[in-house]
Amino acid sequence: MGSGQVTSWQGKNITVAGLGVSGISAARALAGLGASVTVVDGGDSEGHRARAAELGELGIPVRLADAETLPEGTDLVVTSPGWQPDSPLFAAAAAAGVEVVGDVEIAWQLRGPDAAPWLAITGTNGKTTTTQMLASILKAAGLKTAAVGNIGTPIIDVVLGEEKYDVLAVELSSYQLHWAPSLRAHSAAVLNLAPDHLDWHGSMEAYAADKGRIYEGNTVACVYNVADPATEKLVENADVEEGCRAIGFTLGAPGPSMLGVVDGILVDRAFVENRQKNAQELAEVKDVNPPAPHNIANALAAAALARAFGVAPRAVRDGLRDFRPDAHRVAYVDEVAGVTYIDDSKATNTHAAEASLAAFEPIVWIAGGLAKGATFDELVQNSAKRMRAVVLIGADRALIAEALARHAPEVPVVDLDRTDTGAMLAAVREAARLAEPGDTVLLAPACASMDMFANYNKRGDAFADAVRELAAEGA
Repeated sequence: MGSGQVTSWQGKNITVAGLGVSGISAARALAGLGASVTVVDGGDSEGHRARAAELGELGIPVRLADAETLPEGTDLVVTSPGWQPDSPLFAAAAAAGVEVVGDVEIAWQLRGPDAAPWLAITGTNGKTTTTQMLASILKAAGLKTAAVGNIGTPIIDVVLGEEKYDVLAVELSSYQLHWAPSLRAHSAAVLNLAPDHLDWHGSMEAYAADKGRIYEGNTVACVYNVADPATEKLVENADVEEGCRAIGFTLGAPGPSMLGVVDGILVDRAFVENRQKNAQELAEVKDVNPPAPHNIANALAAAALARAFGVAPRAVRDGLRDFRPDAHRVAYVDEVAGVTYIDDSKATNTHAAEASLAAFEPIVWIAGGLAKGATFDELVQNSAKRMRAVVLIGADRALIAEALARHAPEVPVVDLDRTDTGAMLAAVREAARLAEPGDTVLLAPACASMDMFANYNKRGDAFADAVRELAAEGA
């Protein structure tokens, strides 16, 4: 089923798994193309019923409270990203010889012959920021673009929409890549690899393999992280188009075919003439917001993809200057009594938290939540010297406390055995008590939020509210 073959959907019996944003997008699109669509979902809440009613008005039946039964006559299953690969529905599909794909795969197949190329980004951390940076750079170059995919805008809606784009900046999760076998990007980047979602993938090897799918069939550049050899290995194992190049990014001085940093300048030794001897200045470190090391790495990856697409150096600088990060990503909240408060609630795993901790010193660290199977020894070992004290919250805080006891016994630890709505205010008060002028109180939980909060946004909001209350008391 190649791109542009819209007629091939006519009369097909398609089961869409999941009644979330991407599932609804896929159901609407495929029904509009003549397919007979049924949506299945294990939920049966008021919200589920309302969404089911909306689809019902379009003639799309929805089976609620049934995520296991494959509708009779199904020709194809289109899954939402989060559904586990070992779900009973997929086992039933396999037994019936029915293929399972994701919404990204459908979007790729629905592209027309003149569709915009995809510049694709994945990685354990930094995907959204890098995708937004890339879109900002492309816009600064005068290109019609959008940041799509895992970033919030369903990619099927963009592909089938009336708006015509020159190029798309596409964020892809490991889940989405798992279900997108025919995706072939113009150029792609894997920012980093660290243990995450192992309960879904089953192993680190399977997780890495799904991330590596983003490089398959690349035509111009496979961008990798020089500091993370696992990303380069994925490039080496990828089956790419002839002439596609491996392009590294590094926080140090770049070698040929790399982008890096020299004396506070982001430079390109990949997309220049005579790269053995020449380097092109792109931007200054201070143009990156915030200029924390992990975010400079994000900027270099975005710049590499933009340069692979032919964007001029000036647009890289202007795009980085124009970019503003989303909330809860190393976001400055306030300074109270000489102490700076930083909200990085988006640091939901150890890799992200370690990157955040590397940006400040000394730190009073607020951490904890749902560990999702993570271990914390390496994080504590690498970051202990930066910590003045630690305040722990959340369901799996004991795992962090044990790692601190093993590797940083000299660091004071406050263990807050609370999960109520006032716990974050208590954590911020404890952190303020432990901090000294010049310190940073950093919320970088290294854990998911759902034990105490609806999502990481709500957790970050609670932190910011607590800091503002603290500031008001001292005013």
